[in-house]
Amino acid sequence: MIFTDQQTQCFADWMEEHGAILQKLSRAYAPEPVDEQDLLQEMRVQLWRSVPRFRNQAKPSTWIYRVCLNTALTWRRTQRRREARVVNQPESIEVATSEDHNPACQQDRSDLMHSLMRSVRQLPATERSLIVLALDGLSYREISEVTGMTENHIGVALNRARKRLTQLLEEVSDEI
Repeated sequence: MIFTDQQTQCFADWMEEHGAILQKLSRAYAPEPVDEQDLLQEMRVQLWRSVPRFRNQAKPSTWIYRVCLNTALTWRRTQRRREARVVNQPESIEVATSEDHNPACQQDRSDLMHSLMRSVRQLPATERSLIVLALDGLSYREISEVTGMTENHIGVALNRARKRLTQLLEEVSDEI
């Protein structure tokens, strides 16, 4: 495979503008921080390989979501085989929106983000995908382009996923 300067520039532009998409998806699909880095690297590789296939028929963000979501789903399937091993490492969740430098507030937000992502990871794969895309502010139409589902079906499935996520979060809050 020959890489051109145009391909390299396109990939660099995508990473600069849409790199957060990869971070969000890796958090939603990887159970441990070390796994997040592994999945993140795999998404970068697959995205790099996909650049020549991008034909500007969709927004770059839609393409990136599609490639990375498929990579995450494939990675998750193969990861299940590796889950028999025990990994005991402390998780570090970054709160991207935190502007408050109060350590107590940051800890609360970090705990909340940890609970949310733990609950999201418990959802079935399709619901997890829909929730991650909706949390990132994609419209039904954009989610449809990424997942291949109809917009009507997305509305119904997303409603079910939200209800299930709410139940999971309530269970977590009951544990606390």
